[in-house]
Amino acid sequence: METRSVKRKKKKKEEEANWFIKVDRISNLPDSLIHQILLLLPLESAAQASLLSKRWRSLFLSLPDLDFTSINDLKNPKSFSSNSIYKVLSLRSHRDSNNLRSLRFRVPVTFTSLNSLIRLAVTHQVQDLDIEVTTKDYFNFPRWIVTSQNLRALTLKSANLGFRLPPSSSARGGFQKLTSLSLSRVILHNQPCLSDFFTDPSFPLLEKLTLECCFGLKELKVSCRLLQEFSLKNSLQLEGLEVSGNKLQKLKVESCFYSYSEKSFVKINTPNLKTFLWNSNAVTTSVHFLDKLVCLRKAFVKVFWHHQDLNSQIQSLFTLLSGLCHSYKLQLGNQSVEILSSKKGLLKNHLLPFHNMRFLELQTRLNRHNVQTLSCLFKSCPMLNILTVKIIDDQTSERRQWNKDLWDMSNSEIQYWESQAYELESFLNHLEFVEIHGFVECENEMSLAIFLLRHGKALIKMTLRSSFLCRDSLRRQMIRSQLTGFSMASSKAKISFH
Repeated sequence: METRSVKRKKKKKEEEANWFIKVDRISNLPDSLIHQILLLLPLESAAQASLLSKRWRSLFLSLPDLDFTSINDLKNPKSFSSNSIYKVLSLRSHRDSNNLRSLRFRVPVTFTSLNSLIRLAVTHQVQDLDIEVTTKDYFNFPRWIVTSQNLRALTLKSANLGFRLPPSSSARGGFQKLTSLSLSRVILHNQPCLSDFFTDPSFPLLEKLTLECCFGLKELKVSCRLLQEFSLKNSLQLEGLEVSGNKLQKLKVESCFYSYSEKSFVKINTPNLKTFLWNSNAVTTSVHFLDKLVCLRKAFVKVFWHHQDLNSQIQSLFTLLSGLCHSYKLQLGNQSVEILSSKKGLLKNHLLPFHNMRFLELQTRLNRHNVQTLSCLFKSCPMLNILTVKIIDDQTSERRQWNKDLWDMSNSEIQYWESQAYELESFLNHLEFVEIHGFVECENEMSLAIFLLRHGKALIKMTLRSSFLCRDSLRRQMIRSQLTGFSMASSKAKISFH
């Protein structure tokens, strides 16, 4: 028999449970706020919440953003299928058919199923479409995307084989609202020249364009008046590139021009460009800047060269660097310095001065063959404040250990640097910070460090970063004590070892 106290406790628990049932605060929230809550959950969890009631089911089916990438796996096709996506899209009511802001999915699919999914998404007036698919064969670019009048952003990536672009004539009049486009694994063997595809008639509002793995692409022309960012990557067979646009601010080209062609070219007409990234590309036989890049802030150049027609490639690299003369920051990869160091290069060509340059980063082997190149680059940067040198040790460079006294002027490299002091006066009067990576106290880097310490009147800090694990040898300690012990040109200069 229950006591009175037990009965009171049981009654109190029942009242509390009834109170929670009666007061369902979440369900009383407006639809827009519940949508925001559901969008914070993985889509699978949001789908489970739809089982609570008819209203929650309706809320789930009217979500403005559907991201299926959180619940599918391309490596495990059985875990998810395109039928699931199609079912969710089909269940959306007519009332909610025009509020699909974004749709993202990654699934194995046939071209027929893919076309049906995209047609249904376009019917729901999707604005942002992000798709990565695995197919058993090449497929054609879905025509429903071309004709969509609501699509603002498109990312289409094939995980294995690739897809074909529509003909330029079919693209005209389409993509009218598109502002962002990203395509990966495009098959262009049947149309290797895209000279009139990425133009204003087809993409009047395009602001961002990303192209990756364009197989068979030989020539590409991009000319969209509103374009602000353009990225091209892994187009190995490319031979010609022309980019123009008054609003373009960022240009990135990576891993292109791998096939040698005596007619390879680059033409750039982007007067308001701020960032220029030219990474792991072969040097083309000609480069043309049709307008000065007076707004350029950051430039990165890492190239390699073919063994044919070296003179044209050397001249082309000089033209490329001269076109970047207004840059505030410049980073040069190893092969860039090596090409500039070739015998026919520096003797016959002269770089334009980089008057705006404040930051310079060089990747180099730092051997006796490129000392003159470094001096030439320093002369071209009279207002430089920060210098970073990353020494590449490929085991073939001549890097003799330093075994001399710091005041021994018999070293040929020290003698060369001392002979350049007058011509480098402006450079030395503005240089404030120096950082040398891979510093192992060899003659090449010691000669440079000693010269900068002796003549750098504005020098504030020099940082020497060693790549060796053993850092406390007797010889090393002696060299460090010598470096910190002699009289420097700048009273503020400090040396830091890492």
